[in-house]
Amino acid sequence: MKRVLFDENMPRKLRRDLPEFYIRTAQEQGWSAYKNGQLLKQLSEVFDVLVTIDQNVRHQQNLAKFNVGIVAIEIPDTRIVFLRELIPEIREAITVVNPGELIVVERPNSR
Repeated sequence: MKRVLFDENMPRKLRRDLPEFYIRTAQEQGWSAYKNGQLLKQLSEVFDVLVTIDQNVRHQQNLAKFNVGIVAIEIPDTRIVFLRELIPEIREAITVVNPGELIVVERPNSR
């Protein structure tokens, strides 16, 4: 079972839609004050995947040096109703992402 951390910008209720994963939030871990580099270092010791809505994470860090996969969700409206529309894509990304890799999940036709 993949161990997943939801970044502080992810609605925690969304984890109900992904019961096949062990999901904790940054707040539950006491990591909500961490900056991205510190967060990635800390979570790579405990989790397999970070799921975030932070669209700048790929530009801020050298992701290859961290032992964690990242799933970045890029949609204009991040309310839970719109995130739920992407559950199949989020599930797939969490399943296949490798350590040091970033997978971007976005709405079809969003580009």
